[in-house]
Amino acid sequence: MIKHFIAGGLSLLSLAVQAQQTDKQVFEKIFDETMLHGEAYDNLHDLCKNIGHRLAGSPQADMAVRWSYELMQSYDLDSVWLQEVMVPHWVRGAKEYGEVINFGQVNMLALGGSIATPKEGITEQVIEVKDFDELKALGAEKIKGKIVFYNHIFPQNVVNSFDGYGEAGPYRWRGASEASKLGAKAVIIRSVGSAHDDFAHTGSTGFADGVKKVPCAALSAVDADFLHDALIKEPSLKFKMVMNCEMLDSVKSYNVIAQITGTQFPNEIIVVGGHLDSWDVGEGAHDDGSGCTQSLEVLRTLKAINVQPKRTIRCIFYMNEENGNMGGKTYGAYAKGTNKEKHIAALESDAGGFSPRGFNVDTTFLSHPKFDELVELMSFYGAYKFEVGHGGTDIGPLEGAGTKLFGLSPDSQRYMDLHHTENDTFDKVNKRELHMGASVMGMLCWWLSEYGVK
Repeated sequence: MIKHFIAGGLSLLSLAVQAQQTDKQVFEKIFDETMLHGEAYDNLHDLCKNIGHRLAGSPQADMAVRWSYELMQSYDLDSVWLQEVMVPHWVRGAKEYGEVINFGQVNMLALGGSIATPKEGITEQVIEVKDFDELKALGAEKIKGKIVFYNHIFPQNVVNSFDGYGEAGPYRWRGASEASKLGAKAVIIRSVGSAHDDFAHTGSTGFADGVKKVPCAALSAVDADFLHDALIKEPSLKFKMVMNCEMLDSVKSYNVIAQITGTQFPNEIIVVGGHLDSWDVGEGAHDDGSGCTQSLEVLRTLKAINVQPKRTIRCIFYMNEENGNMGGKTYGAYAKGTNKEKHIAALESDAGGFSPRGFNVDTTFLSHPKFDELVELMSFYGAYKFEVGHGGTDIGPLEGAGTKLFGLSPDSQRYMDLHHTENDTFDKVNKRELHMGASVMGMLCWWLSEYGVK
C-alpha cells in the first residue's frame, strides 16, 4: 500500500512537472512569434501616421473605428463586431492664445471639458497658488474675478512616475472647480508632466454639480516657470487667454471587439484591451495606440502558433476613455447584464508601450495556487513585478461583474513626459519594447485561459 502511495505521489509530481514544462514551451512559442513576426509596431504606425490623433466624436475617431474593424477581420479571428457607444463630443476649436502681458506669449492648451473664453478673450490679474490649501487660505476676497494659476510642480522624488501623476493630477482634474467656487474668472495650471520642456499637457477637467464652469488651460513647464518669474518681477501682472473650445451634442461611436473562442469554457471570458481614442494633440502613440495594437497582437500570436485557449480571449478597442469612459461603462453594463457569459478576468495596457516590468493584479489573485509558478515563468521575460494595483480605466466597470482586473506595468520613467502632449508620436515608441509588452500580455492571457483566476 505504501508502494502504491509513493508511486501515486511520484505520478502526480511527474504530471505537475510536465504541465510546467508545457507552460514554459507555450510561453517560448508566444515570445518567439511576437518578437520575430509581430505586427503590433507596423499596425501602430498605420494608426498614428494614417489616422493620427482621434478624440471621441471626431472624424479621426470614426476613421479609427473603421480601420480597427477591418484590421481585426483581416486576421480571420472567430468573431469580430462593433458595440455601439454614445460619446461626448468636445472640440478644441482654433488654437489657444496665451500671453503674459508685458512679458510675452506662452504655450497653452485648453483642458478637455473647458468652456471657451469670450471672443475677445479674458485679460485679468493672475493669482498664483501652489496647492488647494493656499487657494483656500486666500479665500474669495482675493480670488474673485481673477485668473488662478496652480503652479504645483510634478514631484521628481518618486520611483513610479504614476505616483507623481497621482499627486499633481488633482490640480487638473478639479482645480478649476475649486477656484470657481471662490469666484475665479478662469484657471491655468502647470502641466501635469514629468519633463521640463515646452510641451503643454492637456487632459480632462471637471466641475462639481452647481459650480459655474470657467475657462481652464495648461501651460508647459517652461512657460509655467516663465509666468512664475514674471510674477516675482510684477506681482500684479495680467494674463490674456483666448480659447475657442465647446461641448457639442453626443455622437454615436463604437467599441471594436474580436475574439478567439475557448475550446472548453467558451462562456468564460478573458478581456484584453486598450482605448482607441486619444487626445486631439500628438498621435496617441503611447496613449493608447500601443495598448490597442498590443492587445490585438495577443490574438494574432495565439492564432499564428495554433494554440487554442480553453477560455475565450476577447480583444476590445474601447472608445472614449479620455473624456468620459463611455466605452468602458457601456461594455461593463453589458457584462453585468448578461447571463450567457462570465467575465473572469480583464487585462488592460494603458501605461505606454515601454519595456514591461510586470502586472498590477487583483488582491485575491495573489493566493492563486499556481501564482508562484506564473511569476517564475514570467520573470524570465522581465515581467517580474506582480503588485496589487490599478488595472485600467476602461476595464474598471467590469469589476462590478466580478471580474479580476489586471494592468500591464511597463517602465514608467518616460511616460509622463509624453502623456497628453503633441510629443506623443510614433517615433517615441521602440519596436522591441512594444513587442516585449505584447508577448507577456499574450503569455498572461493564455495562462489565465488555462487555469482561470482561482
